[in-house]
Amino acid sequence: MPLISDKDLAYIKQLLDREIKYDVRLINFTQEFECLYCRETRELVEELGKVSNKIKVEVYDFVKDANKAKEYGIDKIPATIIMGDKDYGIRYYGIPAGYELISFLEDIIDVSRRETRLSKTSKDRIKAINKPVHIQVFVTPTCPYCPKMVRLAHQFAIENDLIKADVIESTEFPQLVSKYNVMAVPKVVINDIVAFEGALPESSFIDYIILALEEHEHT
Repeated sequence: MPLISDKDLAYIKQLLDREIKYDVRLINFTQEFECLYCRETRELVEELGKVSNKIKVEVYDFVKDANKAKEYGIDKIPATIIMGDKDYGIRYYGIPAGYELISFLEDIIDVSRRETRLSKTSKDRIKAINKPVHIQVFVTPTCPYCPKMVRLAHQFAIENDLIKADVIESTEFPQLVSKYNVMAVPKVVINDIVAFEGALPESSFIDYIILALEEHEHT
C-alpha cells in the first residue's frame, strides 16, 4: 500500500515539476529487520523518486554497506540524505511523514536550485561562520511548529559547508531524546553545547549558533 495517496502524489508531482531545477539524489540507509520505520522510509523515498525524473534514489543497507554509511557519517537508521551537486550536510533520521513531508519536499527544491530562501542578512551572517557547526533538530510528525526550524537548519547547511544539520524524529530515537532531555518539540541542539525549544525567527536561530561557537571557545 502506497504511503502517499494518489491525490497527494499528483500534487507533489505538480509541485516538483514546477519548482525543481537540477538533479537531486536521495540516499537512503536502511535494513530490513529490527528497525522501526526503515521499510516505510525507504518506500516513501522510492515513491518520491518515481514522481520526478530529476530525483535519483540510492538505497544502501546500513550493515552490508557499512563503508558507505561511514563515508556519509551515518550512525543510525532510517537515514536519508538530500544531495545536489555536493553533500550539503542535510540529514533526516526517521521517516519524513506528517508535517515533515512538506519540509522534506521544500529541502529537495532548495537543493535542486542550489540556493535558499533566507534573507540576505541571514545569508551574510551564516556565510561568515568559519568553524564547524552541528545542528540537531528534534521533531515529531504531528508538530506544526517543527518544519520552520527544520527548514532553517537545512538552509543554513546549504549556505555554509561547515554547517551540518540533522533532523531527528523523536519517537524513533528514544535514546537521543533521553540524552538531550527532549521534553518538547521542536528542540534544537547546537554543537552539544547550546539548546533551545520552540520556533524562532531565523535571526534568533543564528544568534544561538553564534552563542554555541562562543561557548565552545570558553570550554
